[in-house]
Parts: sequence; C-alpha cells; structure tokens
Amino acid sequence: MAAEEKPGVKSSSSIVPCFLFVELVIMAGTVLLAYYFEYTDTFPVHVQGFFCYDKTFSKPYPGPDSTSKIPPVLIYSLVSAIPTLTILVGELCAFFTKAEGSQEKTIVTADCCYFNPLLRRIIRFLGVYAFGLFTTTIFANAGQVVTGNQTPHFLSACRPNYTALGCQSNMHYITERRACTGNPLVVMSARKSFPSKDAALSVYSAVYTVMYVTLMFKTKGTRLTKPTISFTLLCLAMIVGVVRVAEYRNHWADVLAGFFTGGSIAVFLQLQPRPPAPTPQHPESTLGMPMVTLPCVESPIEKLSGPQHPALCSSPPLYNTYVQPF
Repeated sequence: MAAEEKPGVKSSSSIVPCFLFVELVIMAGTVLLAYYFEYTDTFPVHVQGFFCYDKTFSKPYPGPDSTSKIPPVLIYSLVSAIPTLTILVGELCAFFTKAEGSQEKTIVTADCCYFNPLLRRIIRFLGVYAFGLFTTTIFANAGQVVTGNQTPHFLSACRPNYTALGCQSNMHYITERRACTGNPLVVMSARKSFPSKDAALSVYSAVYTVMYVTLMFKTKGTRLTKPTISFTLLCLAMIVGVVRVAEYRNHWADVLAGFFTGGSIAVFLQLQPRPPAPTPQHPESTLGMPMVTLPCVESPIEKLSGPQHPALCSSPPLYNTYVQPF
C-alpha cells in the first residue's frame, strides 16, 4: 500500500528541499549577521557630538552591564529558557491529550524519511522563535550602530577634558572624535543606547510566548490561567525596561523603541494574512440581495492548532438590509 494511502500518513516531496536549501540558508545568514553586529567591529558605531556639561548625559556611571540588577546573562537565559519550556510543555500536553482522529498525520518524503507530527511542530515553533530572536538582535544592533545615541551616563564614561576642549558655556558643541579620555570600550558601549536591546529581546520573548499560550493552551474550568501567565510574562518584560532606565543605562525613548521593535517582530511572525481564496458562490437571500462575507486572517499557530472549519471564515452576513421604496 502506498504511503499516502495509509491512515495517518501523508506524502510530501518539498519538506526536505525547502528545509535544507531555503530555511537553513536564511537561518544561517541571520545568525551570521547577528554575530557580526554583536562581536565584531565590521559595522562601526556612528560618533555623535555632545554639548559641554549636558545634564542629559551626565548621570553617574552605573558600572558594566554585568553588575546590573538584571544582567544580560540573566535576560538571555530567560528569553531562551521560558519560551522553549513553554512550547515543549504545550506541545507535549496537546499531543497526548488530543483525540486520535484529530491528530496531525505523519509525513513521509520519498518513501524514506518519516517525520513525527510532534517533533515537526516543536521544530517549527522553536525555529520560528529562534529566527525572530536573532532578527530582533539584528534590528536593535543596527539601530544602535546607525544612530550612535549616547546613554544617560555617557559623559561620566567619556570623561572629556573640558578645559582642553575650550568649553566655556553649555551651548558649546563638541564634535572631536578624540574628545573622550575614558576607557575606549566603555565609551563605545555608552554610544549604543537607541533602541534598548535588552528591552527588545525581553518584549519579543514575552509577546511570542503570550500569543502561543493564548492560542494553543486549552484550559477547561478556569478563565484566569492564561491571563495570569500572560500578564506575568509581560510584567517581567516591563521590569527589564524600568531597571534599564532606573540604572541610567538607557533613556525612556530607548526602552520604548526596544519594546516596539521586539513586539512588532513577534506579532509579525505570528499573524500573517491568509492567501486569497476563490470566492464561493453564495445563494441570494429571499429579498434578492447578495450574501456578504467577511475577510479572514489566519495565524500560523491557529493553523497548527487543529482542523479548520471553512464555514467559520465564510460567515453569513451580519446584516441583510432592505430599504423599502417610499
């Protein structure tokens, strides 16, 4: 019996080629670009000038990021561990509690490679999440490199010699590249403030996980479980931004820009419009008026959550208005 004729098994000849020659290539390029932004000086930071004695950038130096109350190591660990554990637990529970008739089919390619539906879903969700995580890192680093906006403690890290620079008033603008006498690495880090990368990563992780929990978790008998989990994750992400501002590591505008960047990428990866389908021929109403249908937007998570019901997308008209002539 052919593989496509067996119950619970379907055949596909495009999964492996697309995965090897498209998805892996895109993922490798994204990781490589994120590496160059983060750990090399391939893309030099734009050097902005500053005003003498500018109070906006004269906050005390809070020390390296590793001394923060929420260090980057903790943030990176949480944004990697929490979504991964949530997706693993959610997929395992959904796989073992779903009815046998509604489970996805095992896919066979070229009569040799079999893909378990549970493994395929986990790889898909985690792969999309990892791609978005590196994309968020690229967008945040690119914004910091292009703008070169200074942190609130920039002058404390820069340590300019105001006498040698001829600063006699607050309106004197310094454009010299060698105006700073502090540690070059610390000064370079102080020039990368907009947008806040930590805020962007935390919000991306929180929004992605919240959307997954909201669309995939089936909680019976309680309506507070999913809102509680969602609000907890979002509050953790907001705390990261508040701490960054409180420790004079970022401005409020930097944190808000990071929130917008991470949230937008998470929403974009989850919500995608359904390709247009041929318009079905609907019967006309008894008054001779044509039936009206509403557009339908589908999420990749909703597509994976179970069998779809076309009747839900092609809804009957909400109103069938007939105006009687006078």
